[in-house]
Amino acid sequence: MQLPLKLRRAAIITAATVTTLVLALPAYAQSHQGGEANLVLPNLDDVTFFNGITGHNLLLFGIVICVLGLGFGLAMYMNLQKMPVHRAMREISELIYATCKTYLVTQGKFILILEAFIAVVIILYFGVLSAMEPFRVVIILLFSLVGIAGSYGVAWFGIRVNTFANSRTAFASLEGRPFPLYAIPLKAGMSIGMMLISVELLIMLCILLFIPGDYAGPCFIGFAIGESLGAAALRIAGGIFTKIADIGSDLMKIVFKIKEDDARNPGVIADCTGDNAGDSVGPSADGFETYGVTGVALITFILLGVSNPRVQVQLLVWIFVMRVMMIVASALSYFINDAIAKARYKNAASMNFEAPLTSLVWITSIVSVVITFVVSKLTIPALSGNETLWWKLAIIISCGTVAGALIPELVKVFTSTASRHVSEVVTSSREGGPSLNILSGLVAGNFSGYWLGISIVGLMAIAYFFTNLGAGAGLGLGALMVDPVAAPVFGFGLVAFGFLGMGPVTIAVDSYGPVTDNAQSVYELSLIEQVPDIEAEMKKDYNVDINFARAKHLLEENDGAGNTFKATAKPVLIGTAVVGATTMIFSIIMALTDGLRVNTEGLSLLHAPFVLGLITGGAIIYWFTGASTQAVTTGAYRAVEFIKANIRLEGVEKASVEDSKKVVQICTQYAQKGMFNIFLTVFFSTLAFAFVEPFFFIGYLISIAVFGLYQAIFMANAGGAWDNAKKVVEVDLKMKGTPLHDATVVGDTVGDPFKDTSSVAMNPVIKFTTLFGLLAVELAVSLTARNNGDTTLTHVLALAFFLVSVFFVWRSFHGMRIGTTALEPTTREAEVVKTAAGD
Repeated sequence: MQLPLKLRRAAIITAATVTTLVLALPAYAQSHQGGEANLVLPNLDDVTFFNGITGHNLLLFGIVICVLGLGFGLAMYMNLQKMPVHRAMREISELIYATCKTYLVTQGKFILILEAFIAVVIILYFGVLSAMEPFRVVIILLFSLVGIAGSYGVAWFGIRVNTFANSRTAFASLEGRPFPLYAIPLKAGMSIGMMLISVELLIMLCILLFIPGDYAGPCFIGFAIGESLGAAALRIAGGIFTKIADIGSDLMKIVFKIKEDDARNPGVIADCTGDNAGDSVGPSADGFETYGVTGVALITFILLGVSNPRVQVQLLVWIFVMRVMMIVASALSYFINDAIAKARYKNAASMNFEAPLTSLVWITSIVSVVITFVVSKLTIPALSGNETLWWKLAIIISCGTVAGALIPELVKVFTSTASRHVSEVVTSSREGGPSLNILSGLVAGNFSGYWLGISIVGLMAIAYFFTNLGAGAGLGLGALMVDPVAAPVFGFGLVAFGFLGMGPVTIAVDSYGPVTDNAQSVYELSLIEQVPDIEAEMKKDYNVDINFARAKHLLEENDGAGNTFKATAKPVLIGTAVVGATTMIFSIIMALTDGLRVNTEGLSLLHAPFVLGLITGGAIIYWFTGASTQAVTTGAYRAVEFIKANIRLEGVEKASVEDSKKVVQICTQYAQKGMFNIFLTVFFSTLAFAFVEPFFFIGYLISIAVFGLYQAIFMANAGGAWDNAKKVVEVDLKMKGTPLHDATVVGDTVGDPFKDTSSVAMNPVIKFTTLFGLLAVELAVSLTARNNGDTTLTHVLALAFFLVSVFFVWRSFHGMRIGTTALEPTTREAEVVKTAAGD
């Protein structure tokens, strides 16, 4: 892939900085422990379960379940492929898939360029400083590529499934019955969810079972770094791409008073591609990475924080058996919910699309909690002779599982089409226009931050209580730990684990949204209403009596449900990132304090660098919010500029393919430019702050997690409120083309980068920074130790890295500006002024 000239120059500057570090290191090479990558897994055959089954053999059954999960996802994929669809709709969905493929190929090459930066640090730390044998370094690099391939592969599968499902959903709407419009997108989502979780778990089980114990550590660390990088790139770039296209397409409704998804609008195909790039690729890669990184964090904690090797085996096997059973729980819950939904809605003339999705989430949560207690009792009835820990651990995990159902309910309070907050946004827009629309959305986002934050804290507090329950009698979770202080951290990690217990269903309801959104577009772009003799053809070939008005109404109504459930998955993932980051941060603390035995004063608020780190993290979160939004703003400006100049509303039925591809090209260009600046700022900021002082870096990591949590919740739910306020005006009030509709469209375009760019990307940014920080801080500590405690070199390097990061911060705005001078009118504006003046 040929990078633009400015990006190539930036890469040269970056390479020069990294080369400086390369030249500085050989004199300081030493035999260092290598951190988490040198962890050795215990022998799983040393402990038996279920009256004689070794841990190794028990987990072999898990591989069988994973294969069955893959079969489940593949069977649904094939079922969707065979569903009836009109050729006009299939052609549009295949065109969308073709543009998605082009985007993914481009992004794949781009991710490999970013991987080169990570590979340099891996080689420097493990190969040079840690003096690790070359073969182990190669394993880490290889498994980082496996992690990238996993994130990339499930993202590709998700796009393929969704672009089958979008045309089938559009076709199903022609009959005028709502149930198929619910069943098809959910089937696509379950296909993606089961495939994603099964692939992730299969890879981790293979490392655990078939890689020698002394090599498993490097495999897990490399895998986690790779999938984190892949998810960050796909989530951030996808979020920028989709909102450039969405805004560019939506604004045409105001400018030209045309309908949504008008086939003459060259931005619509890009918008459809963006729905998949941002709302399918991003969440799929993000979910894959979240599941894996949380697992690696827990494995690392167990090996570092639990003293008894036998208990280590028991906990490792228990965690993976739980994960396997969650696949079973999700599949079982889907079939139960499907039977209930069919009985209630299959022949219904109308339905609340949100109702069966809500019941699916709650059924899965209840089934998962029951399975958690049963499996815990059977696999770990006693740990170190303590027969109370199995139910305490089950309760702690269940706090996360309940959160996976409770948080979506809270999100719906602020984003659902039936929400009073959304109603307030609509009401305020009637007289206040876009101004009050935007202010009401900000109110919804801020209130949501309070309620979701309190709920997460409450569930974590319950987990904390049960980690310490019985501690006075030696029956608390701390009795298993190297230091009892570590027990609550393990509890918080298990809460994050519980968040992900409903992984396939969480991904499924999130993936529901892009299918419903695309289905509307496919319907309009296919021009199905204008196909000659379409009524007779449909009756003859499919025995369907068409009801066009009903079809369009159902598609729009279902899209509202899709918007709501896209919103519900975002806080679950960001909550997992923050709670899970706690466990990873603790791994760094354990390394810095030699298992909490020395240097613990560095974690005090009386230690100035720690406090400064707490303040610094907020700066990065706010920069990231601005940088990602700036990329969307500039890209959308260029897209609107092109569409305005090239749209043809007279004498054509559809926009040209060439014009549509040009809009896709604009979106891709600015997505990559934005992602490049963002990634390298995060990369060099992480190195810089890790090299300043280790406990400064700990404070920094805590800060970005806390700031990022609330910024993400606020932005995601404000955006969701604006989005569904527009949907209420379009579907319930039937007021398209009115000033009220224009006001809600403006609010929606403000909410687009809020909910689908900046907020959702907080998750991979937090996890990538924390995971990469494991290497960065150990790299800094190793250099200082080798230099007999002299910090001069690390501080010089910290300054160099910080200056490079500031360069990319500068580029993220000044290099991404639209380029017009604010005090001077554009050529078009000058012409309007001259015409109005009568010149």
